[in-house]
Amino acid sequence: MKNILIIGCGLLGSSLLRSIHRKKIAKRIFVYEKSKKNILKIKKINLPGTIVKSLKEGVKNSDLIIFCTPMSEYKNIILKINNYITPNCLITDIGSSKIESSKIIKKFLKKEISWVSSHPIAGSEVSGPEHGKYDMFFDKWCVLIKEKNTKKKHLFVLNKFWRKIGSKTVVMTPKKHDKIFSITSHLPHLIAYNLVKSAQEFEKKQNYDLIKFSAGGLRDFSRIAASNEIMWRDIFFNNKDNISKAINLFIKNLIEFKKDINSKNDNSILKKLIQTKKVRSKIIKLKQDIDKPDFGRN
Repeated sequence: MKNILIIGCGLLGSSLLRSIHRKKIAKRIFVYEKSKKNILKIKKINLPGTIVKSLKEGVKNSDLIIFCTPMSEYKNIILKINNYITPNCLITDIGSSKIESSKIIKKFLKKEISWVSSHPIAGSEVSGPEHGKYDMFFDKWCVLIKEKNTKKKHLFVLNKFWRKIGSKTVVMTPKKHDKIFSITSHLPHLIAYNLVKSAQEFEKKQNYDLIKFSAGGLRDFSRIAASNEIMWRDIFFNNKDNISKAINLFIKNLIEFKKDINSKNDNSILKKLIQTKKVRSKIIKLKQDIDKPDFGRN
């Protein structure tokens, strides 16, 4: 691959930039970032790559374009690049939901241009180019999205790209992807936001200074709830149907827990607690986390 354009150089965009540079995947890396604040940070920490002042400059010189922006920006960017992009260029993105973004791509992107979506399962609660890491995607899953019109050669190119980055790859349809991640990612983030909101309301109502007494549970949920609000608003809106179903399932199980607690149903609640502990063991066995207590904190 000769030239790559990264559109959006926040946490994940700058991590990709670092990794592409370190692995020598492209001859030139172009970066388009509309935030003046982020541009100053990129220059200050001396990140590799060439910052382009216009999308036209970056698009016309690139073989691969990677969208690393919030999904709500896709339409406007597509409309801007349509006049400059050529059929030999491949586009991908790193968005966390796929069905709705796919509709936008099909509706607004020039018909002869190929876009194959990606979703690297990596990230953090912090944002900004200063927090990027060259090994952010190492040994993490990256989902490649296959649709009816997806060409095998483009899947091959992206698979090779993400493998060079250090990711493990898997291919899914948009429908399967959005169902899976509504439970494994989107619902947990929604619960985290809601739990912290509940703690804030409880603190205000009871007039207790409870935040300083945060136990491990609230502390760990607060980390997730510190994630980028624009990105997560877009995810919630874009995958609303699957997330709504996940919320309904969560409410159903929450009501069952409430019944067990109020009735002191020893057998039922112990069975639930024991069964759910097994998930943590499976996550560690699959090397999705480490087995050190407290997530390896010192």
